[in-house]
Amino acid sequence: MKALIQRVAKAQVTVAGEEVGAIGPGLLALVGIEPQDDRESIGRMLHRLLNYRVFADAEGRMNLSLAQLGGGLLLVSQFTLAADTRSGLRPSFSSAAPPAQGQALFEALLALARERHPQVAGGRFGAHMRVELVNDGPVTFLLEA
Repeated sequence: MKALIQRVAKAQVTVAGEEVGAIGPGLLALVGIEPQDDRESIGRMLHRLLNYRVFADAEGRMNLSLAQLGGGLLLVSQFTLAADTRSGLRPSFSSAAPPAQGQALFEALLALARERHPQVAGGRFGAHMRVELVNDGPVTFLLEA
């Protein structure tokens, strides 16, 4: 499982003109599910998302986590993160989880996040989404679990 996280001032996702998720200050996480991922991967990734220290403390150092600040978490499924791009000029998606597995695990991640964190929003799996964000930094990291 991979998550490309971006520290944001705000972010929202829309599907067919309808807002399906939005947050204020916090993290936008684009999540790619791979075939070897399972429920254990979800727990590891959520722990990292909530506890990865990417927010500034009083001294301006990245020492605070989303859990400490209580900011928003916007989870958006993005199977293209799991693409194999090592060769050629076209990505291969054979390294991405099949749609049924990807959807089940993404929805489980979203449900677990909602249990453990007060401000969680999500995109719609498999939909064509428009994601808007205002980067804060910019601060972007690729997490793997």
